[in-house]
Amino acid sequence: MASGRDGSNSTTNLTNQFVQPAWRVALWSVAYSTVLAVAVFGNLIVIWIILAHKRMRTVTNYFLLNLAFADVSMAAFNTLINFIYATHGEWYFGEVYCRFHNFFPVTAVFASIYSMTAIAIDRYMAIIHPLKHRLSAKATMGVIVCIWSLAVVLAFPLCYFSTTRTLPRRTLCYVSWPLLLLNITVLVYLLPLVVMGITYTIVGVTLWGSEIPGDSSDNYLGQLRAKRKVVKMMIIVVVTFALCWLPYHVYFIVTGLNKRLSKWKYIQQVYLTVLWLAMSSTMYNPIIYCCLNSRFRAGFKKVFRWCPFVRVSSYDELESGNWIFTSETTGIEKQKTSGYLIFVLKYKN
Repeated sequence: MASGRDGSNSTTNLTNQFVQPAWRVALWSVAYSTVLAVAVFGNLIVIWIILAHKRMRTVTNYFLLNLAFADVSMAAFNTLINFIYATHGEWYFGEVYCRFHNFFPVTAVFASIYSMTAIAIDRYMAIIHPLKHRLSAKATMGVIVCIWSLAVVLAFPLCYFSTTRTLPRRTLCYVSWPLLLLNITVLVYLLPLVVMGITYTIVGVTLWGSEIPGDSSDNYLGQLRAKRKVVKMMIIVVVTFALCWLPYHVYFIVTGLNKRLSKWKYIQQVYLTVLWLAMSSTMYNPIIYCCLNSRFRAGFKKVFRWCPFVRVSSYDELESGNWIFTSETTGIEKQKTSGYLIFVLKYKN
């Protein structure tokens, strides 16, 4: 998103007050470059793991693929430009790119958080209503197209109301309709987080807070543990996103209500900090997947197998190993473990 939705850290000053020492610019450059490199490389690996391995092409993973694409897009198109603008307080890239700069990253953020919302709803349906029909691959792709279409529609006003303003000593890029600030905060942050909070609370109570009636076999308990791992991973993803973007939204609400803060001596450092934290949200998901999911971890090991401290097993967990297929019409679950097929008949209580 733009360095300032209302124009800049200070739209009222006629001179550029944001001149930093070279050493401070160098430190911030390292910090932002790290986010850019880890986010782009990590999310590209996630995309490769899902697309290159058939067993990874599940409904949840298709949404994770969409989330990774949105994150890598935001990191590539937004992180560096935002850093340059925030550091120099000068827009160097023209009005056309100003519109794109305000529009596309917000579209990507919409796509990210609504992909997480779709995963939360999918997990809710799979766990709370296990015998109902699940999304097919084609239906999942349709949902993803709808997510991006909705994101484009909701972010379009940012493109329409974006403009540049030339002052005596610098040029600004900003959105000329301040009311969009509150709308964006509600639509891209508060609303989906409320939906996910309610959804994962219900799912969490079901998986952890009550006894599961009926089947208590080792196979069923193994499936239960697998479901808990997936939900735990996604809760961490959502909480990480929420914590990273919270200071960013608070910053713009506070500075929007109190214009005098834009002239505060340390406001640029505060903004660079909250911006870095928001941009860093694009790099954490691959790390979370690698730490909490054995198949993603196996994929990362494949990529980094040239490293001396990475050991790759001859057993390819991406192509074989534990998997669960649920038949929506019969209620029969097939589980493949170490090459054997075990059929477990579940009854809905």
